[in-house]
This record gives sequence, C-alpha cells and structure tokens, in this order.
Amino acid sequence: MFAHYRPSQGYDEYFSAADQPRAALSPLLSSLGRMGIDQLNSNHAAAAALLKRLGATFRLNDSGSTGGERILPFDPLPRLIAAQEWERLERGLFQRLQAIDLFLADVYGPGRIMADGVVPREDVESSQGWRPQMQGVTPPLGRWCHISGLDLVRDGNGTWRVLEDNLRCPSGVAYFLENRRVMKRIFPSLFAGRTVQPIDNYASRLLRTLQDLAPWSDAPKVVLLTPGVFNSAYFEHSYLAQQMGIELVEGRDLVCEADRVWMRSTAGLAPVDVIYRRIDDDFLDPAVFRSDSMLGVRGLMGAFRAGRVAIANAPGTGVADDKLIYAYVPEMIRYYLDQEPIIENVPTYLCSRQDERAYVLAHLDELVVKSVAEAGGYGMLIGPHASREEIASFAAKIEADPRNFIAQPTLELSTVPSLSEGEIYPCHVDLRPYVLRGKGDWVTPGGLTRVALRRGSLVVNSSQGGGCKDTWIVDETSVEAPLANLEDPIPC
Repeated sequence: MFAHYRPSQGYDEYFSAADQPRAALSPLLSSLGRMGIDQLNSNHAAAAALLKRLGATFRLNDSGSTGGERILPFDPLPRLIAAQEWERLERGLFQRLQAIDLFLADVYGPGRIMADGVVPREDVESSQGWRPQMQGVTPPLGRWCHISGLDLVRDGNGTWRVLEDNLRCPSGVAYFLENRRVMKRIFPSLFAGRTVQPIDNYASRLLRTLQDLAPWSDAPKVVLLTPGVFNSAYFEHSYLAQQMGIELVEGRDLVCEADRVWMRSTAGLAPVDVIYRRIDDDFLDPAVFRSDSMLGVRGLMGAFRAGRVAIANAPGTGVADDKLIYAYVPEMIRYYLDQEPIIENVPTYLCSRQDERAYVLAHLDELVVKSVAEAGGYGMLIGPHASREEIASFAAKIEADPRNFIAQPTLELSTVPSLSEGEIYPCHVDLRPYVLRGKGDWVTPGGLTRVALRRGSLVVNSSQGGGCKDTWIVDETSVEAPLANLEDPIPC
C-alpha cells in the first residue's frame, strides 16, 4: 500500500524515511496491508456516505442564502500519538490555560501584568476581543475559559508547539467524536492489536463541567445558545445539545426578569442556570454590547453580573484569542506561575514593534503573516507560496495598520499519510485538543486532527479545503492488547 509513498523532507509521523516505518506503527501498517488499497478506497466511500447520512455538515459561510453545506472531508488513515507523549502535552495545556485564566482575571481586575510592563496596556485594550464591560466582574469559580480548543503542531524536527489559542467558542468537537464513530463502524480491523483511549464520555464530561459553574443549584438547568440553523457550526450545536440531553435554544427562547434568565416553554417560564453560548460576545446582550443584535437576550449581562447565571465561556475571553496577545503567553506563564512553558509558542514577530515590522517587511516572501483577529485561514499570507502582487498588498496593509498583523516562520508542519482520489500521499496536519475546566481539569484523549488535503498546502481549515482524521492515543506497551479492550462497538 505504501510502496510509492515518499515521506516529506520534514517530520513524517508514519515513516522515519522511505520504507522505514516507525516501530509503533507496525500493527496498524500490517492491518492496512491486509486490507489493501482497493478495500481502503471502498471503505472510504462508505465512510463519506455514513457522515452524510449522520448530517455531519458545515456551511461554507454564515449567510445562509449564498453559502452551501458540505461534508467535512474525512481521511481514514488515523494519526497515532503515544500515551507517554500525550501526558506531557496534557500538562502543557493545563499550564497554559491556568496562566491565561489568571491573565484574564488580572486585565479585567487589578491590571498588575500591564502595570509591570509585561504585557503593554495598549496591546490589550486595542484588541478586538477586549470588553471593558467585563472590568470588575468575577465569573463563577473564578474561571473564564471553560471549554477551550488549542491548536498544536509538530515542526520539522517533531517538536510540539502551540499555534493558536481558541477560547471563545471553539468548534470542531462534533467532527472529532463522529470521526471515531465512523472509524469503529467502517474500519474495525484497524483497531486490532491496539488499546486506543476512548473518547465516548466527552458529552458527559462537558455537561458536568457546565453544571459545575452553577454551585447555587443542586440540579442546574443548562441550555446551549445557538445563532440558528444558518450558522456554519449548527450541526455541532444540535449534536452537542442532543448528546448532553439539554435544550438547544435561540435568543428568542430566553427572557430575563429580576436578574434571572428564564426559558420559554409550553409549561411556562423555566429558570436557566448555565448558558453554553455559541455566539460571539457582541451579540449576547443588546443592552450592553451591540444594540442591533437579534441573537442574544436583553438583560443577560445583568443576570451574569448578579451571579444568577453562568456563561461558558465567560464574555471577554476573546482578548486572549488575539494572535498578538498569543505572543505573550509564555511570559504570562513565567509571570503568574513562575514556571517555564511546557509547550512553546511558534516564534512570532509583532508588526506593532518597529524593529520587528522592519524585519517582516524585508522577509515577507519567507514568512506566514496573519491578521490578529481573523480565523478560518482568512487574512493570511503564506510568503513562499504568494505572488509578488499579494506580497505588495500585504506590505501596504501592514504599513497602514501594524497592530493588526503578526508574522511567523513558515513551519514545515509534520505530515501523516492521507488518502485522496485513490492515492496515498503525505499531508500536513495540526491538532486541536479540547480542554474542559470546571471544578476540575480534563482534556480529550487526542483531538481533531485537521488535514491540508490540497497537495503541498499548509492550510488545514475546512473553509480552505482542509479535512480531518481520527486521532488515537495509544499505549506502546500494550500493542498486543485484544480487541475486546476497545470501546464498545457502535451497532450498525
């Protein structure tokens, strides 16, 4: 099956060199060899049909009228990460989020880190995620980031790094869960000889985390607030609500009275204790943020300030999503925790600094430039793949608004074999683990591996032609474990 596969010049996660598979991959490669490429392609088509039947779709944009729905492209060759390696990544994720939580409490409170000059005040207060309305507010349990999705990459040497922090409404977990479901149903033989850490309990863990945020109630009422069916991630909103057994609501289903939030129902008004919001800060409460919002609930922030409702994630967390603020997270870890970062950032140049901006402008053909407030692969220049016109255009944008841009070296992201049009070839990948933080901390074993399916591309975002694959956390000491130790199979 891999006779014609040529690993990338960087770090390939299946092969250390051509015809030299990594030792831990031997059982999987043996199973794939027995399956053969024809059966793999046939099963791949069956997996796509199953995902379509399950409704695992996303919209290309939020407009509804012009955007179309599509299945998130699924790659059947799983990504494997050793349990020992994963334990270190878990510790690094918890460390990073603890520091970010302390940073958010600080910048909306006493502001010590700004007064001490570690993070410039102007960089914080000029961020599009900065919400001065949150100053002096303490969220339940003193935690701001309850559900996070941090993007990790391996560089060309195989070293893990944090690429981005997603702290407002991180998406993709439904596809992460459905990928495993599809793999177990369509490719059960690939699990033979492996004990793969289960992920089935994510929904129950998420519900427990949300319930933790309402210590005033023995039986907290939790709802998921969605913008509606035309949102690009609506499948995920409905999926998670169904999996947790909670109500999926829109802003018009809720009302605020006497600093409480209530849900309209056929039986009258029912109190709401926790809102898992999947809408941005600006639309939460037209009395506090955007006055023209039709998606939120008037009076919601008053109930939040009064401590009568919890919102996950807390409003204002977006300031730490800012790609410029990302550059300061290692310093936050040293400042608040007196520790060295377990997982380092990708080296980052801040165009708001004159000397770093001069370097970026002189090396645009070598760097990746990102707009600090954009997501989904938009607002980005990949210098080595850009035309002279694109480079000139970005140079003008940087000169006009330097605060809005950062730059990073063009990393040779690690590759994993992927299947497309009947052939197997190396594709660049990243990884988005999901971290839950209520009264305790928990991270999904693995996460959403996003794949740059366009050959040679470094962009993994689904809106830019990317796909996804299942991620297995495996114990290398138990590769002979029987299939019975796996998660319960999904019935056909």
